[in-house]
Amino acid sequence: MPQDAKPKIHIGIGGWTYEPWRGTFYPEGLTQKRELEYASSKLTSIEINGTYYGSQKPESFAKWHAETPDDFVFALKGPRFTTNRRVLSEAGESIERFFSSGVMELKDKLGPINWQFMPTKKFDPQDFEGFLKLLPKSVEGRTIRHAVEVRHDSFRTPDFIALARDHGVAIVVAADSEHPQIADITAPFVYARLMGTSESEETGYSKKAIALWAERAQVWAAGGVPDGLEIVTPHKGKTGPHDVFMYVISGFKVRNPAAAIAMIDKLK
Repeated sequence: MPQDAKPKIHIGIGGWTYEPWRGTFYPEGLTQKRELEYASSKLTSIEINGTYYGSQKPESFAKWHAETPDDFVFALKGPRFTTNRRVLSEAGESIERFFSSGVMELKDKLGPINWQFMPTKKFDPQDFEGFLKLLPKSVEGRTIRHAVEVRHDSFRTPDFIALARDHGVAIVVAADSEHPQIADITAPFVYARLMGTSESEETGYSKKAIALWAERAQVWAAGGVPDGLEIVTPHKGKTGPHDVFMYVISGFKVRNPAAAIAMIDKLK
């Protein structure tokens, strides 16, 4: 992002349709068709998981755009048909199909695309570079931000960090989970997925943990590197301001909205 631009911190959850949230997150009696409207009034972003499993209708993206505040942002999971393949460098047609499926109807509310890989997918430098070269920098005149969520230890190498940095692609920070954590900053934005909410905490995370993640978001936004996260290649100094996209997912899912809201409140 431009050096004089003010970075934005977006905090949210994965999806908005989840029956146990009715009466816990969503007020009793709220109709299902108004759940996105309500969620977007409390959160600043949502990661759409449905795009991982199959195509959505263009009308749906346009509807989601219309139902949310002007400054709201959606992150999208890239389709599994693109990432769950033996040869990633042959995914060009699948990537093009995804971007022509209606996702651009989100317009200015289109956030990063999270390309998630299975835990069995190992790092193949040549093939992965071929994949990154296929990711479009812009579509229909709109800049596209890409993130990769890798879940195999073979990616914990300086070669992968350098490759992601060369292509301006963010590496998803896996937090409080069993997945390998790679918190190296490789793009003009940071993408983190928090997976450690607990049933025993009313807000999913303890007050101390809420404050810690809010502070880390601020450090990332200011161009710094937060303490306590696993880095493959040591950073030197600040890296410039970054937009931050942080999602509370997995863990004890019923508590995820409360955790995200608590972090948003902490940042105010």
